Amino acid sequence: MTWMYETIDSNTEVQSCSKPPTQPVVLQNQLSPVRSVFPSNSQCRHCSKISREHLMSMLATLSTMMSHGFKSSKQNFTFGHWKVTAAKNHIMKSKDIERLAEEMNMPSLPEMLFGDNFLRIQHIDGYGIGFNAIDALRRVNNMEDAVKVACAQEWQESRADSEHSKEVVKPYDWTYTTDYRGTLMGEDMQIKVTETAERIDMEKLKAREQIMFFDDVLLFEDELHDHGVSMISVKIRVMPTSFFLLLRFFLRVDGVLIRINDTRLYHEAGKNYMLREFSTRESKIAELKNVPAALYTDPNEIAQHLSLKLTVYEKLEFPLPHAQTADNEVLQ
Repeated sequence: MTWMYETIDSNTEVQSCSKPPTQPVVLQNQLSPVRSVFPSNSQCRHCSKISREHLMSMLATLSTMMSHGFKSSKQNFTFGHWKVTAAKNHIMKSKDIERLAEEMNMPSLPEMLFGDNFLRIQHIDGYGIGFNAIDALRRVNNMEDAVKVACAQEWQESRADSEHSKEVVKPYDWTYTTDYRGTLMGEDMQIKVTETAERIDMEKLKAREQIMFFDDVLLFEDELHDHGVSMISVKIRVMPTSFFLLLRFFLRVDGVLIRINDTRLYHEAGKNYMLREFSTRESKIAELKNVPAALYTDPNEIAQHLSLKLTVYEKLEFPLPHAQTADNEVLQ
């Protein structure tokens, strides 16, 4: 099975004034790929007129909301000694986002932040690993460093005529790049993390096998003032003899760079550990001249063209009580 990551970009003009548009507000239905984008104020802030494009876009958004609705969902799937829980909820309210940004000492947070979304894999003994947006953001640099500033300056030069071009150099990582690999769970019993030479057998994962459970959870997304995208989501599939998870952070700054941080997690029935592989791939747009620009928005396609910058291979060993019974584990 191939993991499919899809980015939907809006190319719709939302204003008729000659001045640049206001920063868009993005709404996304968790249960549908439909996305509507419209300015936060239907009046053009330059000419104070309500454009037809503004009005039509707002009506389209209302129609989408009425036809699809914003529903929360929570799925539980139990197999062997494990339970997977996947929760999808609404975008966080602005007041909650502001409070969280202050707590994290960051000027702003992603415009689409699903603070109550999570995916969790938990053993009957209590230990496990989970993935959520808040912990992912805690791994974002809230201080400038040379790499981020250099990137921001290059971005400014490529967007010299943009009203937002001066906003990117701030005392935090405005791309929300995170090296988050999951949150370990358990009070009395903890998973032990060590380096390993063992690798996930990707060929074995290509074998045809029944998929007993699958889910995809978006944690956060930001369109970088309509000049790219920064997003992180997690997907899992459970087979009769194993489970495989992919946490992917994808960053595209138009005209500057593309970066992908992947965390792969694999467990095979009968073994007392999981394998976790983390990788960073990154290339400047100038280095991708021979790659069709159409691939820039498809993480699955562009990943193979990016330069590998970092790899970390880890073994997540289970506490002894499970190790003693691992040989008897059967996924049902």
